[in-house]
Amino acid sequence: MTDHKDFYPEATVENAKKKADLAPKQIEAWRTFSRTVFKEGVLDEKTKQLIAVAVAHVTQCPYCIKSHVPQAMRKGASKEEIMEAIWVAAEMRSGAAYAHATIAVEAMEQSQK
Repeated sequence: MTDHKDFYPEATVENAKKKADLAPKQIEAWRTFSRTVFKEGVLDEKTKQLIAVAVAHVTQCPYCIKSHVPQAMRKGASKEEIMEAIWVAAEMRSGAAYAHATIAVEAMEQSQK
């Protein structure tokens, strides 16, 4: 079996620095954007982290999952809330696949003309 580290190297401070050094202006802009997005606003920070957990599962980003699950817990999310957010993401992903079947049906009909 292949080790997951073959696909996803460990996120380390050293790796983060290497990436930042390659594009310092962009990383600073992104960090500012990220801090701004996750600050409490109309949505509280816990809700924002639950959204991030859900999106991380839809985008299948292991780094995001490992980052946002603990942040959600620090903001007061329970394990059950996190799992429910993941289930919402799963439903949305599968629902989108089914909804896009309309495109396939249209394509099938067009190919028969």
